[in-house]
Amino acid sequence: MRRPGIATAFTFAALCLPASPQSPVPATPRAASPIDITGYWVSLVTEDWRYRMLNAPKGDYYSIPLNAEGKRVADTWDPAKDIAEGRQCLSYGAPNIMREPARLHISWANDATLKIEIDAGKQTRLFLFGAPPTGGEPSPQGTSVALWRTPQSTRAATSKISAQDPNTPGFANASMASPPAPPDTRRLGGTLNVVTTHIKPGYLRNNGVPFSANAVLTEYYDLHQRGNDEYLVQTQIVDDPKYLDAPWVVSNHYRREPDGSKWDPEPCELVLPSK
Repeated sequence: MRRPGIATAFTFAALCLPASPQSPVPATPRAASPIDITGYWVSLVTEDWRYRMLNAPKGDYYSIPLNAEGKRVADTWDPAKDIAEGRQCLSYGAPNIMREPARLHISWANDATLKIEIDAGKQTRLFLFGAPPTGGEPSPQGTSVALWRTPQSTRAATSKISAQDPNTPGFANASMASPPAPPDTRRLGGTLNVVTTHIKPGYLRNNGVPFSANAVLTEYYDLHQRGNDEYLVQTQIVDDPKYLDAPWVVSNHYRREPDGSKWDPEPCELVLPSK
C-alpha cells in the first residue's frame, strides 16, 4: 500500500537539513594584509648620505664587505665604458634601488601581487605572494616572493609557542578549555618579508661596486607611527658568495605623503664621478 504522506515528509525533512559544511575560502594576500603600505612615500636619507646623495669616487666601497674579487672588480670600474655601452641602469637593480633617494608609489597590481614603482630610474618591482613563474631571463628587479609575517604566524611557524597560547597577542584572558578562533591578524600588525632572486648582475653602489647573478636579496618592510606621521622602514640583506665576504645589511626609511602631487619619475642615468 502506497503511503505518499511518508514520502512527502521525508522529502521535506531532507530539504530542511543544514547544508554540508564547506571549507572557508582563504583570504587573499591583499585581504589578509596585517599592515597597509600602499600609497606614496618619500625617502629619508638617514644613513650613508655621502654615498646616496653624491656620486661616490671610484674605489670607495667603505662599509660593504667585499672580498678580494669584489674589490678587484670595483677598482677596475670604467664609467665611460658603461655609458658607451648603455649600462647606465646597473646601480638601479633590486639590491640597490631602495637606496636611491626617491619617491615610491606602492599599490596592488592584483589580489596576490604588490607593485612598487620607484621614480628614480622609472623602475618597477613586483612582489608575488605564492609560487613565482619559472624560467625566463634574469632582470634588474629579479623575481620577488613575498610573505606576510605576524606575531601569531611567526609563533605557529617556529612551534616555540602555540598559535593559540593565551600569551599570544589577541588572546588575553582566553580560556584554553575551549580555545578561541585565531584573531584577525590585521589587528596585530606585522611585517612584509620579501626574497628576491634571479637578478641581473649590477652595482651595489653607483661607483661600480658589484653584485653577481648569485646575489639574493632579503627584505623586511615595517610601519611605524610618530605623531601624525607614518614611516615605512625597509631592512635589506644582500648575500652574494661571489663578491661578498659576509651579508651586507642596511636599512632605508620613508615618510608617507598625502598624495602623488610630487610624483615625478625620471629615467636612470650615470654621472661621471669627479676626479
